[in-house]
Amino acid sequence: MKSVRIHGFNQPPVIDDVPVPEIGPGEVLVRVQASALNPLDIHMMSGYAAQFFPITFPYALGTDFAGVIAKAGNAVADFKPGDAVIVWADPLTSGGLSEYAVVPAKHCVPLPAALSESEGATIPTAGSTAWHALFTVGRLKAGESVLIHAAAGGVGTFAVQFAKSAGARVLATSSGEGVDLVRSLGADEVVDYKREDFSAVFSGVDLVFDPVGGATQARSYPLLKQGGRLVTLTLPPDEKMAKAHGVSASVMYVGPYAHRLREVVDAVVRDGVKIVFDQTTPFEAFSKALERQKSGRARGKIVLSQS
Repeated sequence: MKSVRIHGFNQPPVIDDVPVPEIGPGEVLVRVQASALNPLDIHMMSGYAAQFFPITFPYALGTDFAGVIAKAGNAVADFKPGDAVIVWADPLTSGGLSEYAVVPAKHCVPLPAALSESEGATIPTAGSTAWHALFTVGRLKAGESVLIHAAAGGVGTFAVQFAKSAGARVLATSSGEGVDLVRSLGADEVVDYKREDFSAVFSGVDLVFDPVGGATQARSYPLLKQGGRLVTLTLPPDEKMAKAHGVSASVMYVGPYAHRLREVVDAVVRDGVKIVFDQTTPFEAFSKALERQKSGRARGKIVLSQS
């Protein structure tokens, strides 16, 4: 089978021909039909993520994918060959940018009939990050206001829609064509941060969701009301700054746990969340797709299709 792998940090990924992997008792072999890229893939390639995930080479990229189960181990009770699934693979093993991938059955959830393989593949990391940042860590409630930075990105497009469906007032930052995209997803007010200072527009916010960090995060603390919350995806926030403004700040990471993924997939279907694609490209175009992901300019999700 073909598999997109890296053989060292900061080395270009290549398509290797490798044997179809064998499965263990609690594992399934998935024939991959669609794979979604994430910033994590770029961090794995550069070596930045090695401090969190000590991988070995060669390393097969891709944690988020959807496909059909080809084989199931004898200890697997919930899935059988022919079942369509969404998979959130452990970053230590990954393998989603391959024709076949072996994963523990517990890292799979059924692909709902309402979603295509490409749509399902986008949900694991981006959808779960948005969901748990808003509701598990951020404790967002109906009637509250939330400021979502980078709202046109893969995580942001989910976050805007989840927050709106929960009855929150959604404020957002984006730029260029992303502004109209975010408005179309339901945001109540959107600032083009390249043209206008968002810190001069928003105030009294209950929750800030910050996937950006740095200066964006620093300028967000004063926008929170007393007792407000900030949730970031970057390095631990500045506790002194948070305390000075009378707010709380948390950093979060969501691991690949199927019971959490099922909750998010159900929400996507129930709330009619629109999956935003930056591009869907053939598997063979993986190099250009990874370059697009690396650019940080993607509007929504980048998906590689093998269907």
